Amino acid sequence: MTGAVPSPEPVLETSRLLLRLPRAADFEGYAEMLGDEETARYIGGSSPRGAAWRRFLQMPGAWMLQGFGMFAVTDKRTGEWLGQAGPWQPEGWPGTEVGWSLRRSAWGHGYAFEAATAAIDWAFATLGWRQVIHCIDPANRRSCALAGRLGSHRLRSAHLPAPYEADLVDVWGQTRAEWLARRNNRNV
Repeated sequence: MTGAVPSPEPVLETSRLLLRLPRAADFEGYAEMLGDEETARYIGGSSPRGAAWRRFLQMPGAWMLQGFGMFAVTDKRTGEWLGQAGPWQPEGWPGTEVGWSLRRSAWGHGYAFEAATAAIDWAFATLGWRQVIHCIDPANRRSCALAGRLGSHRLRSAHLPAPYEADLVDVWGQTRAEWLARRNNRNV
């Protein structure tokens, strides 16, 4: 595990979103996301409500033990939980990942790009990461396109740790220097 432990309650704000630590009230949206075959296809598959609760607890646990985890992504205007995005590095992971997953109702609005951009900025600035990766199923064209839009490029293929060891993913990524050069040149 890498990086410094950040302040206890980070909140990131973009033009439309708040990214904050997960709360119990977020579970309804999370359960909906994991109960939908299409939205859960590339994030470990759909889960019944009880299993979704156990998966939901991973992020608060990551925040508590590692000092980072995926943020709850909420609509700044309405407070609606849209999904999650942020740093993620469980044991055996192929690198320091910034990932994302959104409810189907949040697709197609640019929220994933906005949230991932804020999370990457935060991971480099606060955690001191030198590289971010995104582990993406090659069939997940939407996430591959988003990774490219973020400036990442396909680095290699990798197997994830158990229980997903049979899954071969494409590892996309970029260095801190690449990210900062792109941010300075294009004002991402």
